Amino acid sequence: CEVITGGGTGTFEFDAASGVFTEVQPGSYIFGDVDYARNLGEDGLPTKRWKQSLFVAATAIGCNRDARRVVLDAGMKAVSYDSGAPRVRGYSEAAVAVENGGDEHTILHFCPETPLPSLGDQLLLVPGHCDPTVNLHDHLLGVRSGQVPVAARGAGL
Repeated sequence: CEVITGGGTGTFEFDAASGVFTEVQPGSYIFGDVDYARNLGEDGLPTKRWKQSLFVAATAIGCNRDARRVVLDAGMKAVSYDSGAPRVRGYSEAAVAVENGGDEHTILHFCPETPLPSLGDQLLLVPGHCDPTVNLHDHLLGVRSGQVPVAARGAGL
């Protein structure tokens, strides 16, 4: 065979170094997600092989300051929970706990030391799993080229 392909984002370094493949298929590296952000490099620190580039914009639509709880307008119809909850860009996992609020909402629980966002503020969610999150959307908003259609989305494509 002229082309021997295989591997994936989580194993691309090993696959490329194996000498078996003429190309590798690290498809998710272009976006990243919470799961890949937990991968460690040879130094034992989070890998620096890629940077997070996929975010889901959500708006704070409810805020209970006494309970330190904020409700966002993006739920399971906007971001996949199959590999766990998304993270909130700009906040550590210790600062805010993310709860699935169903199809339409995500609920954020902030620790006492963390300032709460205000109603109407936009927050960026880092998906727990990028592939099924992309599949939920008709298009992406690219930084350099504007709106980009998601051509192969939906079941059975």
